[in-house]
Amino acid sequence: MQSQETHYQAHLGPIYAWMLGDLEAAFARAAAEIDDLPLPADGGVAVDLGAGLGLHALALAERGFAVVAVDTCELLLEELRRRSGNLPIAAHLADLLGFRAFLSGPAQLIVCMGDTLTHLPSFAAVEALMDCVADALPRGGVFAATFRDYAARSLEGDQRFIPVRADEKRILTCFLDYGEDQVTVYDLLHERQDGRWQQRISRYPKLRLAPERVAAALTARAFKVKRDTGASGMARIAATKA
Repeated sequence: MQSQETHYQAHLGPIYAWMLGDLEAAFARAAAEIDDLPLPADGGVAVDLGAGLGLHALALAERGFAVVAVDTCELLLEELRRRSGNLPIAAHLADLLGFRAFLSGPAQLIVCMGDTLTHLPSFAAVEALMDCVADALPRGGVFAATFRDYAARSLEGDQRFIPVRADEKRILTCFLDYGEDQVTVYDLLHERQDGRWQQRISRYPKLRLAPERVAAALTARAFKVKRDTGASGMARIAATKA
């Protein structure tokens, strides 16, 4: 089984923009997610963990934040840099838990959107990230995350095959295999090359991370937590440091 970093760099990274479909709509949805957060009034520094190609980082920069964007896929960060132009975005290839190395002071906002939390290798890593978040934010600072709740139930039978996107040249299907603490994600990619369909398969683990577990970790670190459901049925956490 590949690591999350290898899976994205070799398998999903090259097709990620295609996978999103209508990019203009995807950026608009991300901007709406940012606008729905309790944003600090005076801007400041925002950290985007798992920034990818910049869906949320660009929206934050356009709203007056100096953005520190962190991801483990260089291909996606290269696309973020191309899209950012003169916006105040610094993109870093690094483990998410190391984001404080790129801060010279406190951050006012930290976001971890789009199922990034479940990519961490263990529940201990999630707890460690919450420690980093608590240390980086001042009183009144905000942490926000969206992620899929793989813990609530296990899909069964044919439900485990999830069509992602298809066109005349490419078909991407996801298959989920549930374990006790993790779900193994298989990305089955078919691409038409030289008149023939070629298949590539890659797999990597995601955490079965319950929203209440994340909320409890933040509450234990003196955050006031709001938990609900966001876009595409993802769990959404918005927490303000008390």
